[in-house]
Amino acid sequence: MMPLMTTKGLSRHFGGLRAVDNVDFALMPGEIRAVIGPNGAGKTTFVSLVCGRIEPTAGMIVFDNADITNLPAHKRVRLGIAYTFQITSIFANLSAYENVALPVQRTLTDGRSKGQVHAGVMEALERVGLADRANVPAGQLAYGHQRLLEVAMGLALKPRLLVLDEPTQGLADSEIENFIGLVREIASEATLLIIEHNMPVVMELADRITVFEAGRILAEGTPEAIRSNAAVQRAYLGGGDD
Repeated sequence: MMPLMTTKGLSRHFGGLRAVDNVDFALMPGEIRAVIGPNGAGKTTFVSLVCGRIEPTAGMIVFDNADITNLPAHKRVRLGIAYTFQITSIFANLSAYENVALPVQRTLTDGRSKGQVHAGVMEALERVGLADRANVPAGQLAYGHQRLLEVAMGLALKPRLLVLDEPTQGLADSEIENFIGLVREIASEATLLIIEHNMPVVMELADRITVFEAGRILAEGTPEAIRSNAAVQRAYLGGGDD
């Protein structure tokens, strides 16, 4: 099986800071991949490069065998790459329904009837548990629900690759359990790349984990391999040999 997305020598420098430094990465179709590491490790910069929000200093990004290194973000969305932000990016004065209707309309290339839009919006809101809040202004939703609304907006694009940046931030424990189930459901139809600090969530969900440190990949493997990796234990998980 060929990877859905790869990077080769991907780098992004901000002056003397090597935020992402010569990263080779491969993501397989249908995979749930978690990206972990401390603040400043380069995780968000890396996924921002993948999604086209920022341009690389060097290197290549390939998605579905096509070089997308210089493709703008909106064209990557059309290819099937959807991204939710670490800091919520919603239209606070619009209802939850209206926020999701915007990406739904982008998927309707052969017609934009009210019925099609309504069905797409309600399906996405139902999947994240917000159908009963469809008419609530997004700015009035609890922070955790705003995070889920962003996931709904991503799902509404019918993505092939869904990138989630800190999706469980602000969620209650019960909502996290529902979110884990949602991610597993999404994985049956899309590939997921998730930045997450909640290690129990990472260990429960991820097929593979990529650990970033200082802009480079420190380690990569299954949750079991990462849990037993001495360097990762010392840096992030606690314990390990001195």
